[in-house]
Amino acid sequence: MDSMDSMDSPESAAYERRVAARFASFDQDGNGWIDREDFSTAAAALLAEFGTTARCDKGQALYGGAEALWQGLAGIADVDGDQRVTRQEFVGGAMKRLRDRTTGFTEIARPFLHAAFAVADTSGSGTVSVSDAERALRALGVSPGVAGAVAAGLDRDGDGRVTEAEAVAAFAAYFTTMP
Repeated sequence: MDSMDSMDSPESAAYERRVAARFASFDQDGNGWIDREDFSTAAAALLAEFGTTARCDKGQALYGGAEALWQGLAGIADVDGDQRVTRQEFVGGAMKRLRDRTTGFTEIARPFLHAAFAVADTSGSGTVSVSDAERALRALGVSPGVAGAVAAGLDRDGDGRVTEAEAVAAFAAYFTTMP
């Protein structure tokens, strides 16, 4: 049996701990589960940070993307169908489904990420400045020190700009890559 397939392997245990830590990224209100409201909260925070209204095209796209991300996550991880994903369900869903389906997770997240990227693209250039990427991450609940480091790391060529493809790849890797 391949060690990656064994839930008792050291690699799987480390991955489970990593994914459990990612749970807090989605649990915006800290109530111990992820639900639709967490995604609406994240969308509202991002819109507020960038002074974008919920009723404009970008706002509607962001809320639509948040709903799509919630539906995709719930479809993967909400084992009991109660419209809440517990930490245990999140870890189990990620362990069993996301690790081998990075592309599938990327497609679930893409509408939200595309819309979030459009909101953070304050210059209308099709790219996001590193400082605006940091603002977006902070609005989504990432601590300031971590947000700055992550945003800087997204700028692969050092030009001060982040492309949507870089942001999408980093998001998928953050949630699905083995340690």
